Amino acid sequence: MAEKQILKFMDEDGNVVELEAIAKIFLNKTEYLILAPLDEDSGNEYVYRVGKDKNGKDELNVVESDEEFRMVKKEYKNLLYNEGGEDE
Repeated sequence: MAEKQILKFMDEDGNVVELEAIAKIFLNKTEYLILAPLDEDSGNEYVYRVGKDKNGKDELNVVESDEEFRMVKKEYKNLLYNEGGEDE
């Protein structure tokens, strides 16, 4: 992803949390976003499935299935390791 895309969420305590979209993954015609806290030291990454709400606007849905999560993370690792490939 070329430009930084920062998304703001409200946590369960009402605090605004900012996450950076670090990757966009497409698997089986489904779009996923991998988000990470702006604090690079945290090491946490979150996987969300991109869907449409009843008005046709994008909405993010937490990936709760372990199998689906593993598939997206595997594709993300493939993307990371292949990104600096022969074309550079």
